[in-house]
Amino acid sequence: MNAVKKKGKRFYGAGLPGVNLNHLTGKLIVIEGADGSGRSTQVERVRNFLEEKGYATAPVGLRRSTLVSRELERAKEGNTLCKRTMTLFYATDFCDQLENVIIPALRAGFVVLADRYIYTLMARALVRNMEQKWLDSLYGVALVPDKVFYLRVSPRNLIERNFHHKETLDYWESGMDIGLSQDLFENFLRYQRKIQREFSKMQERFGFETINGNRSILAVADDLQRKVLAAVENKS
Repeated sequence: MNAVKKKGKRFYGAGLPGVNLNHLTGKLIVIEGADGSGRSTQVERVRNFLEEKGYATAPVGLRRSTLVSRELERAKEGNTLCKRTMTLFYATDFCDQLENVIIPALRAGFVVLADRYIYTLMARALVRNMEQKWLDSLYGVALVPDKVFYLRVSPRNLIERNFHHKETLDYWESGMDIGLSQDLFENFLRYQRKIQREFSKMQERFGFETINGNRSILAVADDLQRKVLAAVENKS
């Protein structure tokens, strides 16, 4: 599983059988970022922006599979999932969407906008000491995106933004299952720093672009929309 350099669609590994990559004429654009980074807001803004430009879009994201999304949510409620089970649950969710949403949309010429992709899943697994080789094999089915953007926001700002939208921090997004601290806030800060270190490593490996998400919504939107449009139009 290596960084993107060549043109044309391809998988990171063995991929899905029976897929003619030459028929995938659409674009796969990924926007990554933690909860509180403004990621979902920016994805929606990009989608509206592209559709106003005449591009058909298809949104995808974590826990949206019709196969396992409800089961995954229920399993997470008890905060008892072991790290490997959780990784496999998310991988199943991803693969179902890849086969039944992403590939058909790309075949139809759509711009697929992914509200997070395998990189978040890999980063989460790596900070839980999962094996890199095993993760590479697990996510070798993934298509290499045409462009990946990572909205990087400081952990302190993430806390403030999370509390602006809800009264408490999420157990899993705070990494409480790995016990970095007994204090929820401190655990959140340590966990998000670990996640960001993994993304820093992946930036060079996978060739994605980091965007300063600490700015205002409009500033990030202007920057991101311009770069996404360039990627869609093959100008990046």
